[in-house]
Amino acid sequence: MAESRRYISQEELGKHNKRGDLWVSIQGKIYDVTDWAKDHPGGEPPLLNLSGQDATDAFVAYHPGTAYQYLDKFFTGYYLQDYSVSEVSKDYRKLVSEFSQMGLFDKKGHVTLYTLTAIAMLFVVSVYGILCSDSMWVHLGCGALMGVLWIQSGWIGHDSGHYKVMSSTGFNRFAQVLSGNCLAGISIAWWKWNHNAHHIACNSLDFDPDLQHMPFFVVSSKFFNSLTSYFYDRKLNFDSASRFLVSYQHWSFYPVMCFARINLFAQSFMLLLSKRRVANRGQEVLGILVFWIWYPFLVSCLPNWGERIMFVIISFSVTGIQHVQFCLNHFSSNVYVGHPSGNEWCDKQTKGTLDITCPSWMDWFHGGLQFQIEHHLFPRLPRCQLRKVSPMVQELCKKHNLPYNSASFWKANEMTIGTLRTAALQARDLANPVPKNMVWEAFNTHG
Repeated sequence: MAESRRYISQEELGKHNKRGDLWVSIQGKIYDVTDWAKDHPGGEPPLLNLSGQDATDAFVAYHPGTAYQYLDKFFTGYYLQDYSVSEVSKDYRKLVSEFSQMGLFDKKGHVTLYTLTAIAMLFVVSVYGILCSDSMWVHLGCGALMGVLWIQSGWIGHDSGHYKVMSSTGFNRFAQVLSGNCLAGISIAWWKWNHNAHHIACNSLDFDPDLQHMPFFVVSSKFFNSLTSYFYDRKLNFDSASRFLVSYQHWSFYPVMCFARINLFAQSFMLLLSKRRVANRGQEVLGILVFWIWYPFLVSCLPNWGERIMFVIISFSVTGIQHVQFCLNHFSSNVYVGHPSGNEWCDKQTKGTLDITCPSWMDWFHGGLQFQIEHHLFPRLPRCQLRKVSPMVQELCKKHNLPYNSASFWKANEMTIGTLRTAALQARDLANPVPKNMVWEAFNTHG
């Protein structure tokens, strides 16, 4: 029977890598996922990014073993010629199998219960403080608590997008919409669309949306060539305005992060109002409307405009801590230009991520993302299991000479600012530099 198999070369497979013609190889079998792309729970970008190549490691990372039974309907009848598995992929897939046998993908602990309870308490205290106290300081403290609430709801939204945090799919969906749309005003559909693309194309300058923050930030001088974003399907123009903002990005980073939430609101609206296909659009829109009813109403209950403005600024600024955390894991790590490679899954994920070292009692603060390498290699692992598997991941990296980079929270901030400063100074050295004035000279005098 083996002789009757039909084979295609890697070169032939590579031709099926565009919208309307998407083929992938999984364990040497060729699948046509063209029609499935629009219904894929992880969105279209992962299939677009990995089409025309072997995607086995990414498939293993994102799908349980039961998913294989659904592949047959996409099988083309072709097999990949000269298909082979690297040693690092063999060990990686072995670890996935071991974690599955240990039940680590299913043992979620009580993290979700504790987090939802904390969110409920923070919400009640914040509302009570605003409605039942006349103290300005209490009101501003409630703004800070609201920011902490949004951080914790963000961790729930993140987890629920990678695995079921609740007992059923329906309850999981409820947790997503509640924590993301209703409480935070951020569309969970937008987050999944964006975040899955980030995971697949980790730190690819032209494919990873988490590095595409023009005109405010760039992490590499390669952006000066006005790269094309394959996620947003547009050119990222490095014009004079961008160059001016980038020139000061190491100074503006933290102030911008205080209001980064505004961008997430805008991105959510842009997706939900677009013609792009959005699953459960009605639920998404309803959840966003819930947020834009209760939050403005709560702010309006404050006694004057001064307190209202300060409440919003404080709640946004505290949540900015989470936006900084998202940047620390990737901004100072290795970046590249080009298409993500399915055959280099472990290499790309480890090179593009940075772990944050912290004691176990601080895990709540980082929401599991302090184990960023572990999370990127095994995105379905509940956050309560990441510390447990960390030694095994370090062994995998050591055996195959893969980077395992980690730093303290403060060191990671220093590294991130260093990366931004380097790119900022490079931007100033381009031809036709930004006109220098006395303020520019004050900021840029060294020695």
